Amino acid sequence: MRKILAGIDIGSEFIKLVVGESLNGKINILGVSCVASQGVRKGFIIDPNAFLPKLQEVFQKCNSMLGVDVKKVVVTVPSEGAEFLLTEGSSTITNEEHLVNRIDIIRAMQASTYNKIDSDKEIVSIHPTSFYLDDEKIVKSPLGLEAEKINVKSLVVTIPRKNVYTIVKCLEKLGVKVVDFTLGSIGDYYECQSPMMKDVVGSIINIGYHTTTVSIFNKGLLTNTISLQTGSSSIEHDLSYMFHVTKKDAKNIKMELAAAHKRKTSASIKKEYTTKEGESIFVSEYEASEIVSSRIEEILKNAKKQINLLTKKEIHYIMITGGVSEMTNFSILVEEVFGHHAKIFLTKELGVRSNIYSSAVGLLKYYDEKTNEEEVDFSIFNEDETEELSSVSKKLPFEEHSILGKLFGYFFDN
Repeated sequence: MRKILAGIDIGSEFIKLVVGESLNGKINILGVSCVASQGVRKGFIIDPNAFLPKLQEVFQKCNSMLGVDVKKVVVTVPSEGAEFLLTEGSSTITNEEHLVNRIDIIRAMQASTYNKIDSDKEIVSIHPTSFYLDDEKIVKSPLGLEAEKINVKSLVVTIPRKNVYTIVKCLEKLGVKVVDFTLGSIGDYYECQSPMMKDVVGSIINIGYHTTTVSIFNKGLLTNTISLQTGSSSIEHDLSYMFHVTKKDAKNIKMELAAAHKRKTSASIKKEYTTKEGESIFVSEYEASEIVSSRIEEILKNAKKQINLLTKKEIHYIMITGGVSEMTNFSILVEEVFGHHAKIFLTKELGVRSNIYSSAVGLLKYYDEKTNEEEVDFSIFNEDETEELSSVSKKLPFEEHSILGKLFGYFFDN
């Protein structure tokens, strides 16, 4: 059966839904839809009545494209209040052969969280950092090895339950099940990852609409994150304030005139706008870029400062994504702030060649890897729906293994 996955990234500016097929280690995009958000601020749904019609619209668009309905998704949730905990647990090997099996590992990892997670917290992920057999022998993978006892040290990431359940309830109202959830920064990592990144410490910066997320990864594991309360909306606010124009016109100035750096912008290329007082004004490329550049520079410098506060380890890479990163001359400003240490990541998958999709596409890669590790034969569509999808293409809450994924970091059979 074809392995088809769906990921939805709920942002303050856009809701993005991406459907892709896992094939030969790659994700091929089958369908994508994007609509403007309403009722969302800083990733939180603050007005479900305004949000639900937009959520329904994004599914309708994608369903129309595919010819079948998407009813299962992986979803991003806000990282605000995320906590990181190093824990330890153990389990006695009880089978006659005294060979470590998956159940033994699960029990040890369960023990590492027992009475250590507050009732108002939800586990985002739990990853083993090391295994010990009989309290002394360190192994990378204990599966199938002989021992009397297994100990595990784990990195547990939790978030407040409120970050999850409003999103889940809204999706349930549309008849959509959440099969897994994770932080947008983890989606970004899976989209940006390279073999080098799996062995070193680095940072990913996502400049969103209301917030900028700065995250630290150590050998592929998220070890710290912070959301700065500034983003693309701050740029629009600055333009609106400086030129006395509406928010809508400020967004147009940002999109039509402004560059992220003043270099090679023109003072003679101008567009006419009407101020809030009804007066006609002309705004040039240079003027708009000067304002935008100042704000983006502030965001980047603040992100750089936070990286130094989030970790004392040497940083081997800095990846920057988010819609703002695609602005003209953005790379010039990045080099001025970070030197050659930072790189702008470009989402290149056919059908989603925009950095606003980095988290959503990364969600598919994240869940694909997790199901592969457990050897789970998972797809959001059943055989009949997959057959219908194949026919169309020729013409053109939580499930069981999701909970395991959250408890054990990677998917085991129980």
